[in-house]
Amino acid sequence: MSETWDLIIIGGGAAGFYAAITCAEARPGTRVLIVEKSARVLQKVKISGGGRCNVTHDCPDPKRMASFYPRGNRALIGPLHHFGVLDTIRWFNARGVQLKTESDGRMFPTTDDSTTIIDCLSAAADKAGVEIRTSHGVKDITPIDSAAFTGFELTMHRQEPLRARKVLLATGGTRTAAGASLARTLGHNPIPAVPSLFTFNIEDARIDGLAGVSVEHASARVQGEKLTTDGPILITHWGLSGPAILKLSAWGARELHARDYSFTLEVNWLPGINVSERFHKLRTDWGKRQVSTRSAFDAISKRLWESLVGAAGIDGECRWAELPKAKSNKLAEYLTRAEFGVAGKSTNKDEFVTCGGVPTDEVDTRTFESRKTPGAYFAGEILNIDGVTGGFNFQNAWTTGHLAGMAIASELAAK
Repeated sequence: MSETWDLIIIGGGAAGFYAAITCAEARPGTRVLIVEKSARVLQKVKISGGGRCNVTHDCPDPKRMASFYPRGNRALIGPLHHFGVLDTIRWFNARGVQLKTESDGRMFPTTDDSTTIIDCLSAAADKAGVEIRTSHGVKDITPIDSAAFTGFELTMHRQEPLRARKVLLATGGTRTAAGASLARTLGHNPIPAVPSLFTFNIEDARIDGLAGVSVEHASARVQGEKLTTDGPILITHWGLSGPAILKLSAWGARELHARDYSFTLEVNWLPGINVSERFHKLRTDWGKRQVSTRSAFDAISKRLWESLVGAAGIDGECRWAELPKAKSNKLAEYLTRAEFGVAGKSTNKDEFVTCGGVPTDEVDTRTFESRKTPGAYFAGEILNIDGVTGGFNFQNAWTTGHLAGMAIASELAAK
């Protein structure tokens, strides 16, 4: 005889835990089980934000918050009105976790340790009576509607089948076949997953050896696409990263995938600055000074400046008053219209975010219940909702997990 539960949640990540806790707290006595195919739960929480866990973003306005999601932005506006950033902050505060806001709006636990969030979620789940089973992979889900039982039977990979009155899929991004396959068994048509939030692989002498150098206010665009972003850009050992690049990769996830991550990136290191005008003035003000000895712009570090000056063919002894027009133009080009050939991508800090998943029009976004199979719910990244870097993907997990958990508790109480 199969074990029977009120709710089985497939996936032991942030969304799965939050839905489980919400449901169990809203309806004490509810039998809730989380099954996780790997040996540990909450692993993405552990590595996120460089091990600090970027819990959410300081943006309480639902409409503005939703604008940071390349996919799912319209679908999230309503849910964020019902459970948004301020609700998340209050929830963690009530459980002894204080959050702090950094200058760019990202919010972290004051401990700067993701273990704080893991411990909080684990303790809340334990207190609410949620059971957790790791190394439990689900092979198939079969809806059952009989006189004796209405719900679902879960076929496991190595264990005996399980039964549940309600199921919630929170398997994360559908880059692996398992989550998408389970969604299809429930009648859904997941949008194929492609990577989002990645860095660009670039080999170029102008940035070679400059890993760690950053420019705080730069802009970037992909030639041939309507993809433009601005913000900090960081030079890495393998190319370019930083918020501007990550935003570009998120908004252009599908376009860049279609190009097999081979394209030309144009970078303006000094947006809004008239470089030619500045050079003209320096011919007089710094006429006897060597061009390479000091950066002409506060935003450009000495190391990057020297590299760009050299790449423009300007001799180390060349003075501003003697700078040839052709080389001045070339340096201006490298500062404002620098073209870089991108050949591949790299994962951002061990984090792996995808776009794609269950279309939002296939679920009721008030409850995140399936429109295809009643009694089945979705939360988190398995939905076709993904945000740019900065705590937005976790807020999606908290919001969808909360609304699904509350809806399930209400449904169970009504029957």
